[in-house]
Amino acid sequence: MRITVVGAGKVGYSVAQFLSREDHDVVVIDVQEERRAAVQNTLDVMTIEGNGCSPGVLDNPNVKRSELFIAVTDNDEVNMVACRAAKDAGIGFTIARIRNDDYFCAKAEENHFFTTMGVDVPINTDFVTAQEFARILQTPFALDVEDFAGGKIRLLETRLQSDSPLVNLRLRDVVLPPGVLVAGILRRDRMIVPNGNDVLEPCDNVFFIGTPGALDLLAENRLEKLSPVENVMIIGAGRTGRYLALLLENQGIMVKVIDPLESRCKEMAKQLKRGKVFLGKGADVELLTQEGVGEADAVICLTHDDELNLMLALLAKDCGAQRTFVRVGHPEYITLMQKVGVDVVLSPRLTTAEVIMRQVHRGKFTMLALLEGAKASALEIIVSAKSRVVGKKLMDVKFPQNCLVGAVLREDQVIVPNGESVLRQHDKVVMFVLPDIINKIEKFF
Repeated sequence: MRITVVGAGKVGYSVAQFLSREDHDVVVIDVQEERRAAVQNTLDVMTIEGNGCSPGVLDNPNVKRSELFIAVTDNDEVNMVACRAAKDAGIGFTIARIRNDDYFCAKAEENHFFTTMGVDVPINTDFVTAQEFARILQTPFALDVEDFAGGKIRLLETRLQSDSPLVNLRLRDVVLPPGVLVAGILRRDRMIVPNGNDVLEPCDNVFFIGTPGALDLLAENRLEKLSPVENVMIIGAGRTGRYLALLLENQGIMVKVIDPLESRCKEMAKQLKRGKVFLGKGADVELLTQEGVGEADAVICLTHDDELNLMLALLAKDCGAQRTFVRVGHPEYITLMQKVGVDVVLSPRLTTAEVIMRQVHRGKFTMLALLEGAKASALEIIVSAKSRVVGKKLMDVKFPQNCLVGAVLREDQVIVPNGESVLRQHDKVVMFVLPDIINKIEKFF
């Protein structure tokens, strides 16, 4: 697919990187030479100098042939005007990054604002990051949770502790509840699609797939015991902090928010019904202790300083907080932060890129989730009548290496398959795959 990306900043770079990995034909437009050079020197994409709103740039044959147009500059107005111009130039589908509440709150289905502006899908980076934090908090023992098949199938990521009953066992010897399968293992920054001979090690991030009920049973008997999340401390009352506090309060969670800016605190206090807002620095140990950081079920650090977020998370853990969450601007810090004890680390640019990639694959996969910074993906696919896998045993389907069929939904029944399992038309299949084979998997279905 030919795809044009306007904006070669952090989000634009990540989107172009993921698209190029899947062998899409990518064009990146940016006015800054330094940004274009960074993309050109590291990614297999074409770059064009110019403004994504410019008729001259959009008239470029390499742009006009695009099927998808993605505008992710730091300027909402530029993104919307670029999408409008792209529509006028004949490009069929557009995505725009939108951050301003004045725009984002104007929902397209209610007043046609985004439709008028030529935007098919608006994406708010801060909101999708807040949603991701809120979703993971719902499952206390998980580092990540992804639901498929309307919530009937769940993929859960957790980190094995050294005293876990699952460690030092070959997978073929691990006793799991019926309806649960190990789909993947992240070990020392390397993703593994496992087989029965692989051995689980301490500190492995393990991806389990199965029904929500079976995974709850696994958590009760085999995973680290953590209490449900009832009270959360948020450090940082910016856009993400504000969205997250409201989402959590709507879930019945008690929220405390700390921020050094009085204007932000006043705005947050107006919107919260039961939560409390405190004016102060997150690094103020006396304030944190006084407001019960040690009793918090989760402390979420959302400042725009990665190093400060790391320090705050470690400080909260030292004071007794059950879990710590950090927003990070530099995705390359994710592994380091996890190694030193931060429980969950999210990158807004990777989260936004994941949402965009789902749109890229719309019509091909009913669901796509990027895992651990796109080191792997989980795909939900509906088996069509023309699929090469219909009526075949999985052992006879010549899937490429580094993929695994994790679960199948058939007429409301979830099946954890084995080599003898046969796929039928209309089955919903959830697969765990490494990124370089997504296009190959698509051809099977």
